[in-house]
Amino acid sequence: MTIAVLDDEEVVVRTPDEFHRMPRDYQKMLISQVTINTEGELSGGDDYVQMFLPLAPDAEERQVCAERAAEEYDHYKIGKRVLADLGIDTTYMETQAVSERMLFADERMHSCTTWAERGVYSYIGEETAMVMLREFAESSYKPWAEAVRTIILDEKIHIAHGARVCRNLAATEEGRTELQAALERLWPMFVGIFGSANTKRSKLAVRYGLRRTTNGEAIELWRQKVGPRVANLGLRVPE
Repeated sequence: MTIAVLDDEEVVVRTPDEFHRMPRDYQKMLISQVTINTEGELSGGDDYVQMFLPLAPDAEERQVCAERAAEEYDHYKIGKRVLADLGIDTTYMETQAVSERMLFADERMHSCTTWAERGVYSYIGEETAMVMLREFAESSYKPWAEAVRTIILDEKIHIAHGARVCRNLAATEEGRTELQAALERLWPMFVGIFGSANTKRSKLAVRYGLRRTTNGEAIELWRQKVGPRVANLGLRVPE
């Protein structure tokens, strides 16, 4: 039996059984949200191995890339378990190439070619994921909220590593030039991750407690977070 959600009601869903009694649009939005994030985590692991590791300048950085990849694959498995409890199987993703996964279809996301792009990707780009993960950690679907808190701890380390790469490069004029070029190329892709600014879907997600902000509000939170980072590196925010 499907339950109705009153306009002034705070939504709290504690179990898969309660989830299946929620309105259909709640169910669809949660499944979409978790599936997109879960695919992104799996592709993130592949990116660390296939894209970043070959760019690493030494054995230490290769090891770091391998460690980050293992964490991304673990994040995928966390999302996979949450979805499995809802009757959704994501095993098919594991046999797909990155190019076959269509939820993160922007090819710029999987085509970094310089170590500067690798640093910007994590220091600036992975903050887009962190903005959303912080919201998911307060999700009305409590099994997802609890699962995401583990992912956040690792993502903080990923961002910190990107910061170290960027700061090392920013110590020289040549490095800052490389970082600015990386930022210019990747910035539009980072913004695009959030989707259209004020869709009805994102507003409904806020209403159901699956989000805390609309897409447009999330973009602004991200800009406020990364703007000072860009300035501290001696770079300029792309227009």
